Amino acid sequence: MLVKVLGCRAGMPADGQASSGYLVTTASTSLLLDCGPGVATALSGIDRPRLNGVVISHLHLDHCYDLLPVGKGLLAAGTPYPGDANPPAATTLAPPVPLYVPAGGRSVLGRLAALFPVTTMPVLNRVFDLAFDVREYQPHDVFQLGDCRITMHQLRHAAPNCGTRVDTAGGSLAYTGDTGMTDTLLELADHVDLLLCEATLASADKGPHGHLSAEQAGQVAAAAQAGQLVLTHFRSADRTWLEARRADAERIFDGPVHLATPNREFEVHVPPAITQ
Repeated sequence: MLVKVLGCRAGMPADGQASSGYLVTTASTSLLLDCGPGVATALSGIDRPRLNGVVISHLHLDHCYDLLPVGKGLLAAGTPYPGDANPPAATTLAPPVPLYVPAGGRSVLGRLAALFPVTTMPVLNRVFDLAFDVREYQPHDVFQLGDCRITMHQLRHAAPNCGTRVDTAGGSLAYTGDTGMTDTLLELADHVDLLLCEATLASADKGPHGHLSAEQAGQVAAAAQAGQLVLTHFRSADRTWLEARRADAERIFDGPVHLATPNREFEVHVPPAITQ
């Protein structure tokens, strides 16, 4: 399994970095975790197979807004340019990509698409029924995408957020989305090979919004006995600030600690067995 960082910025894109988005690929499956602003551009520059699925952790703008341009791009690729006659119909559309969103997401995305109609190419207005097959999930849902077993774990954030656990025969990945400290983080990350964990803050969040500090990310990785930790969802691209966050996590977690950066890739694999 390979994880490619498309965007790692908390909130809106800044300093040339897109918001949250991660492309997970195996030998047979291509999966997108979150799709914030800037991710459509990052995806367009990758020589990749067709997406087998998309999972959205929660419906905050920085995690889902680029679903609309990604979907329109999928539709436009199979729709001719309008001529003098009637509006063109799609001619070569691929099957819709399964899109997993929190409960209530279908209506939210439908309202988003309705804000930007294309009257001369109405097929482009049908992102969330022709480009994507929208499926609303609940916490604890388990589903299969290709060779990936996906489990959703309810975490703690200002909007309903589920962490995503991806298990394959070759390794396991846990992605938090956005969350404050909660016991279910340990269930999400239990003995995972790679924990992709938001580390937005320099110190613990004492308010109701729900974000982690890097130190707390290290605590989760250590308690869950994760194989390695990738910090992401940063509020700054300043290298000094980022290295300080890595040091915060390393004081707690004795495994490898990495910083997410755009286009960086991480291999996920089951560690070799220890022989006596």
